[in-house]
Amino acid sequence: MIVELFSGRRAVLALGLFLLAAAATAQEAVLEPLAIATREGRRAFQVEVMRDDASRARGLMFRRSMPPDRGMLFDFEQVAPVAMWMKNTYLPLDMLFIRADGTVARIAADTEPLSTKVVPSGEPVLAVLELNAGTTARLGIRAGDRVEHGMFKRR
Repeated sequence: MIVELFSGRRAVLALGLFLLAAAATAQEAVLEPLAIATREGRRAFQVEVMRDDASRARGLMFRRSMPPDRGMLFDFEQVAPVAMWMKNTYLPLDMLFIRADGTVARIAADTEPLSTKVVPSGEPVLAVLELNAGTTARLGIRAGDRVEHGMFKRR
């Protein structure tokens, strides 16, 4: 253990450096390419994919920023009605509810940060893509556009 190797100030410094390194490693996200085919062209993003209950529950909570070409894709593993909320989420977001074939079923634009208001999918979906608020309007992304990612089956 680190504390046994050092004493006093050195132990505190070593422990602090260890915790800082661990926190930095925990925040390193694995990014995957995702594109959205719109009427105006193909829009490319790099996304973190949430594939388990714990990561889906955490989502973008407590983050203060996200680069404009990034997003978070929630894989619900089966087609079902879903509901999202913005509790502990500081970033205003656009939420895209996506069918199993990759088509956008519905967009909830400019969701309210820190809100506990439920944002429903409106129909059974496989996934939700969260982008910075205003992205869908700025890039012309609409319901019916197709999301390209390995998660979605072509039909």
